[in-house]
Amino acid sequence: MAAAATCGTSAGNKGCTSAAAAAAGGKNNVTSFQRKGPRASVPDSGCARLVSIAGTRPSVRNGQLLVSTGLPALDQLLGGGLAVGTVLLIEEDKYNIYSSLLFKYFLAEGVINGHTLLVASAKEDPADILQELPAPLLDDNCKKDFDEDVGNHKTPESNIKMKIAWRYQLLPKMEPGPVSSSRFGHYYDLSKRMPQELIETSKWHGFFFPEKLSPTLNIEPCSLTHGYIKLLQFIQNVIYEEGFDGSNPQKKQKNILRIGIQNLGSPLWGDDICCTENCDNSHSLTKFLYVLRGLLRTSLSACIITMPTHLIQNKAIIARVTNLSDTVVGLESFIGSERETNPLYKDYHGLIHIRQIPRLNNLIYDVSDVKDLAFKLKRKLFTIERLHLPPDLSDTVSRSSKQIPAASSRLLGQECGVMAGGRKHLDF
Repeated sequence: MAAAATCGTSAGNKGCTSAAAAAAGGKNNVTSFQRKGPRASVPDSGCARLVSIAGTRPSVRNGQLLVSTGLPALDQLLGGGLAVGTVLLIEEDKYNIYSSLLFKYFLAEGVINGHTLLVASAKEDPADILQELPAPLLDDNCKKDFDEDVGNHKTPESNIKMKIAWRYQLLPKMEPGPVSSSRFGHYYDLSKRMPQELIETSKWHGFFFPEKLSPTLNIEPCSLTHGYIKLLQFIQNVIYEEGFDGSNPQKKQKNILRIGIQNLGSPLWGDDICCTENCDNSHSLTKFLYVLRGLLRTSLSACIITMPTHLIQNKAIIARVTNLSDTVVGLESFIGSERETNPLYKDYHGLIHIRQIPRLNNLIYDVSDVKDLAFKLKRKLFTIERLHLPPDLSDTVSRSSKQIPAASSRLLGQECGVMAGGRKHLDF
C-alpha cells in the first residue's frame, strides 16, 4: 500500500507538473518565432564599428575583418580578401616584374579607400613607388575600359563557340572583370598613373633603408640585422603613436594601416641568406617576421611582403619563413624558361601558386584546392585565369601520332628487307 501510495503521489506530481507546463506554454509561447533583442549584460563591442571602416568587410567564414589586396581575382582565391592582422608573402618571380605589380595594387587600394600607408624599401624611394601606382577604374569607365582591353586581346579562336572538356565545365569560373554590385576591391589601369591629387591627399609613411644607415654599427652577434631593427622600430612607432593598436582611447584610429615591405631578405637589407647557404645571420629574417606578426596581431594593420625566395640558398630558411607567414603566394614567370616558347602556355605569362591560406588561431593552415592557375598581363589589366589546354592541341597530337606509324613501318621494312637477303618484299 505504501508503495502504491508513493507511486500515485509521484504520478500525480508528474501530471500536475506537465499540466502546469502546458498551461504556461499556451500562455506565453504564442508563436514559435521569437525576436532576439540585444543582451543587456553584454556591452557594445567594437566589432560593429570595425565593419564600418571604408574598404573592409567581415569574412563569411569566421567574421574576421578583411581588406582587399587590390586584385579582386586574388581576393577570391584567398577566401574573400586579406585578413586584418596577417602577413601576405609574395614569392617574387626571377626578374621581379609581376610581383611588383601586386605590391603596387595593394598600395593603390589603400589610397582609394583612405587607408594609411607604410612603404618600406631598400631599393627604391617610397615616394617614387607611390608615383608609379596605377590609376583606378571607377564606376562608368570601369566596364567600358575592361571590355575594350578584353576585346583587344581576343584571339580568332575565342570568337567561335567551342565545346570544351567536361573537366573545365564543372570548375567554378574566375571573376576576370569588374562587377558593378561589388564595392569591395577596385580595378586599376596599368597604362595610366594615379592622379597626383589622390596621392597628395593620402597619408603615408616612408622607410628608405639607405637613408637610415648610421656610420657606426654596434650589433651583437646572433641578433637582428641593422636594417631589420630600424624597420621594426619604425613600424612600432607608427602603430603606437597613431593609435592603430587601440591602447590610447584618445588616439584610437578607425582606419587601417597598410604595410608594404619590398625585397625583404635581399642583400640590400644587409642580409646574407641569398649569398651563402650557411650564413651567420640565418635566424635574423625569421626573428623579424616573428616580431612583425606580433605587432600585426594587436593592431588594425595588414602587411604585404615581397621576397626573392628563388635566391635563398638554404631551403630550410624558406620553410621557416613560410610557417611564419599567414598567406603565401608564389609567382612563376615564363620569361627565360622553356615554357615561354611552349605552345601550351602561349596565352599566359606565368603561373601563380597559392601555397598557403591562413587559418587564424590554429596550429595548421589551409591549402588551396585550386592548383592550375595562370596569370596574364594585358595592356591595362593583370588577370588570373585557370590554366587549360588550347583547343587546337588535339590536331597537332593527331598529326604527330599519324607520322609515328609511318616511320615505324619504314623501319620495319628496312629490317625485314635485310633479313630477306636484300629483297624489299617478303615472300611467304
